Amino acid sequence: MLRPMLCFFLVCYFHFSELSTTSKLEIIPKDPLSDEFIHYINSIQNTWKAGRNFHPDTPMSYLRRLMGVHQENDNQEKLERLLSYTESTDLPENFDSRENWPNCPTIREIRDQGSCGSCWAFGAVEAMSDRVCIHSNGTKNFHFSAENLVSCCWTCGFGCNGGFPGAAWRYWKTKGIVSGGPYNSHLGCIPYEISPCEHHVNGTRGPCKEGGKTPKCVKKCEDGYKLSYAEDLHRGKFVYSIGNDIDEIRQEIFNNGPVEGAFTVYEDFVAYKSGVYKHVAGKALGGHAIRILGWGVENDTPYWLVANSWNTDWGDNGFFKILRGNDECGIESQINSGIPA
Repeated sequence: MLRPMLCFFLVCYFHFSELSTTSKLEIIPKDPLSDEFIHYINSIQNTWKAGRNFHPDTPMSYLRRLMGVHQENDNQEKLERLLSYTESTDLPENFDSRENWPNCPTIREIRDQGSCGSCWAFGAVEAMSDRVCIHSNGTKNFHFSAENLVSCCWTCGFGCNGGFPGAAWRYWKTKGIVSGGPYNSHLGCIPYEISPCEHHVNGTRGPCKEGGKTPKCVKKCEDGYKLSYAEDLHRGKFVYSIGNDIDEIRQEIFNNGPVEGAFTVYEDFVAYKSGVYKHVAGKALGGHAIRILGWGVENDTPYWLVANSWNTDWGDNGFFKILRGNDECGIESQINSGIPA
């Protein structure tokens, strides 16, 4: 009698264990844009806060398209590591390029790539714009055109269908890039052609749509601009990569200004609102390029300070913080930079 009873209890135990495991798996909501998923993120960690940045009906295919670092990026020729900081200076615990170079307005700017996988170009031209100002001691402000880079750099990848950040910096050195403000600004030689879209339920911009064709390459400034296309071209003197070393990356930002980085975006990142992000839930959506402009420590957690290109109503007024020192989502493995001519 003992053996049958023992078997009965064992069967019941394993059946209960199976149900418990299944229930644990089911508590992770499948829809990354649902309120349930956002609540789940906030319930399992306390270093960052999640909230709604995109309408719950936004197609996931649209979000994946925003991740414009092409999947073949790792197979591309990397920029040389021309700089190596063998003797680093004492670096502060917190550093913010916006405060260190207050006379350079582009450092505080958040751009909008629209429905186009052009982040690889945005991260590059943003850092280039910052560095022209920084290296002129605040006397020159040049707003590099993302449109010009996205549409005319054939070696950079596939325009709105993804590109290669390192190639963008190489193009800056070899061909040069003209000026251009945001959509409908009529600022600079070639302003951005793709309109911003509305992420939220209620807003003033049009709805976010899938697609977004790469604009045609037009090497002519818009009517009324004071310089010709050739006269407006600005080039880089040196372009290079920085190795996966947090001290070298910090030293580079401290000495020369913001850099372009790239990392893998997961579904939970889409809901970032504040705090120091680290991946806790969801699948990978793709590679995304951004501009890193500083670092710091928040509640004993070290972070990188980063500017995104999804407008100011995403995240923390367009900015975010991400865990520093652990190559979180690959953030420290793909750093590109350069010095203006």
